[in-house]
Amino acid sequence: MNMKLLIAVLIFFLFSAAADSCSDFMFPDNKVFTSCTNLSALNSFLYWSQNPSSTTLDMAYRHSHVPPSTWVAWGINPKPNKMVGTQAIIAYQKPDGNMAVYTSSVDSYATQLQKGNLSFPVSDLSALFSNDEIIIFATIQLPNNSSTINHVWQDGPITGNHLGIHDLSGRHLQSMGTLNLLSGRAFASRRSDSKTKLKISHGVLNTISWGIMMPIGLLVARYLKAVGPAADPLWFYLHIVVQLSGYIIGLAGGATGFLLLSKSSGIHHPCHLGIGIILFSLGLLQVSALLLRPSKDHKYRYLWNLFHHNTGYAVILLSFFNIWLGFSILKPAKEWMIAYGVVFGALILSAFLLEVWKKFARDRRTVRAHEEVNKSASTSPVNNV
Repeated sequence: MNMKLLIAVLIFFLFSAAADSCSDFMFPDNKVFTSCTNLSALNSFLYWSQNPSSTTLDMAYRHSHVPPSTWVAWGINPKPNKMVGTQAIIAYQKPDGNMAVYTSSVDSYATQLQKGNLSFPVSDLSALFSNDEIIIFATIQLPNNSSTINHVWQDGPITGNHLGIHDLSGRHLQSMGTLNLLSGRAFASRRSDSKTKLKISHGVLNTISWGIMMPIGLLVARYLKAVGPAADPLWFYLHIVVQLSGYIIGLAGGATGFLLLSKSSGIHHPCHLGIGIILFSLGLLQVSALLLRPSKDHKYRYLWNLFHHNTGYAVILLSFFNIWLGFSILKPAKEWMIAYGVVFGALILSAFLLEVWKKFARDRRTVRAHEEVNKSASTSPVNNV
């Protein structure tokens, strides 16, 4: 019985996987295309039939899992790996249930996707909405009679009559590529792949640096020092090694961030960037404290301690905030957020438990000190007179 159930489950998943293949989709009115491809992002598929003699392309763009109040678009860009310059076809369902479909030339990142003519003729334009899918149909006069096109596809929100900007992270920045119409081979954008790797590097480096090593360095200084003379100067050297290593890794993470910024024209996250710059500045002050630290018996040492400790706490709090802000921007897979959530929780729990231990340890030392004072007082010659 269990084996039959397992086979049934496997068959179900096989059919589910097949349902996501472009070749198994049935168009209304039994419309047929000679070629199709599963696009690399945003649950999208492209179908086409090319007429070499007339250099026209009959095409259909299918975008599945479309939530309410969403526009979708597909277009051709003469320049690869870019949004600006895209000659796009836009479609969405209006409140009355009818479809709006039109052409729009994307001339800037601030585009409102207004109606306009394209740089090549488009005819037989139509669209339909069914089963949470929007399908765009069109006949296109291929630019320069090309058999290879650079294409871009996208979706975004609708508020009232306004078509809002699409998401600026995750798969929305990977929805571009090159398509060979003759062979049907589709290539994802190398630029988007390199940017994705850069984003991952930026996130991983900064999470390790500011979100793990810096807090551990603080825990070492605060609680290993509390052990007493037995841990001195071990706590100090460990604190320096962990913090300095974390800052160096953070510098690498910051460099990837600025490189990513230079490759993302029109995409800015000023809050995330501003906090990052503040962290690098405060971190530099903390690392420089090794050279600027007054001696223990210096009269201004307490002021330095006050500055160093409070700056350290500020760095940790800003680091945690900026890491979670970065997650909201990057929108990584849930596994990444869960993994860091576990680490974050472990750091908080460790700090709490160590703080409790430190208090009890301090109380024990205080009690012992009082006992020794009382013992010394009871055995002094004055008390024996």
